[in-house]
Amino acid sequence: MREQAERRGLRALVVGGYVRDRLLGGDREKQIHEVDILVEGQGATQLATAVGAALQLHPPVIFERFGTAHLDIDAGHALEFVSSRVERYDPASRKPDVSPGTLRDDVMRRDFTINTLLMEWDGTVLDLTGRALSDLNARRIVTPLEPKTTFDEDPLRMLRAIRFATILQFTLDPSIESAIRDQSGRLQPPTVSMERIRDEFSKLLLADQVQNGLELLDATRLLPRIVPQLEAGKGMLQGGWHSHDVYGHALLAASLAPPELITRLAALLHDIGKPAVHELRDGKPTFIGHQEIGASMAGPALRHLRYPGEVVDAVTKLIRLHMRPIQYDPQGWEDKAVRRLVRDAGDQLDRLLALARADMRASHYPDVKKIDDLEARIRRLDADAIAAIRSPLTGEDLMARTGRPAGPWIKRVKSALEDAIVDGTLPADPQAAWQYLEAHPELLGP
Repeated sequence: MREQAERRGLRALVVGGYVRDRLLGGDREKQIHEVDILVEGQGATQLATAVGAALQLHPPVIFERFGTAHLDIDAGHALEFVSSRVERYDPASRKPDVSPGTLRDDVMRRDFTINTLLMEWDGTVLDLTGRALSDLNARRIVTPLEPKTTFDEDPLRMLRAIRFATILQFTLDPSIESAIRDQSGRLQPPTVSMERIRDEFSKLLLADQVQNGLELLDATRLLPRIVPQLEAGKGMLQGGWHSHDVYGHALLAASLAPPELITRLAALLHDIGKPAVHELRDGKPTFIGHQEIGASMAGPALRHLRYPGEVVDAVTKLIRLHMRPIQYDPQGWEDKAVRRLVRDAGDQLDRLLALARADMRASHYPDVKKIDDLEARIRRLDADAIAAIRSPLTGEDLMARTGRPAGPWIKRVKSALEDAIVDGTLPADPQAAWQYLEAHPELLGP
């Protein structure tokens, strides 16, 4: 890249996350997958094309309007080429007015000082803001310009500030916290798309210190903009093994869940149905049916954030079933009850057990080990074979034999047949299934 730049008389430097993470060292340096190249003047697309040709790669994707280019190196690594520029934003839009600028112009338009550092080909680091290196050493998130100006240009930067503080375990400059609280209402469409909010929020959820990040989102008034369903749980005590209110328990459970998006979303949202069913019985709080209510609330919440259907389906299933493993009784559950749990969980079984562990640990439940016992019992019963159980009769079979039109009754009958197979009272073949239905005509009811 240096050779291609020098041949064309271009000054190019590495900028942003690569420089930051290289200086931080440790695991951060090992996680670098994308390198940003800042080209002084207007030569970014020219350099990207030349580098791609020299490395015999597919031609770069060029964005003429911004003078930028994206070049894939392999399946996991890429280069981003950017011409130094100035951006000016309409307050009601995310579409900037772009014009050529100096290197300093370019770094000052960036989100945080720690992402403004430049590196020459020989490894020399340049700090054109005059404070980025000190901010990095102090592990502090600061904006190059006044926070209000930086956030006005792109309100998503408010969420990014908290994501960086969480992942890097940095502190937010007090001026940033104040500015985020003041401008939190701008983190919404049409100024910021839900897809962009979703992506930043998802990255934060995977952080080791996710609880700190969620608490910081709440302190800056951003969390209610993203997941307002958590608000009603604040101050709602639960009793029993719970030492936290519903809200605090949700944040703790998310932090104790494995760092995987679906499981952490489920952990964060698993009790959002509790406020809707809260009752006091003999002075003690109860939340009967909260899992069903919570699942029905989580679907719209996740769709609002533009999560794909498979994520929505998985999370809602986990919330609906999250009490089942917790209710496991090694002595009281027959094998057929375990088989039904496996069948109902399907391909979410491992996540369901992980969610149960996180939920119980966040509740100071005394017997988390019983989930390990349940998992061992599931293995003995052959979970894969149980999960593969299907009704031996199809909807078409049932309609043809009974002469009835399609309707909810088909799902009910098929589910009853699957339950009978899981319980061991019915062989998995069509003839036995018809005989079973003849012996239980109530299953074909209205």
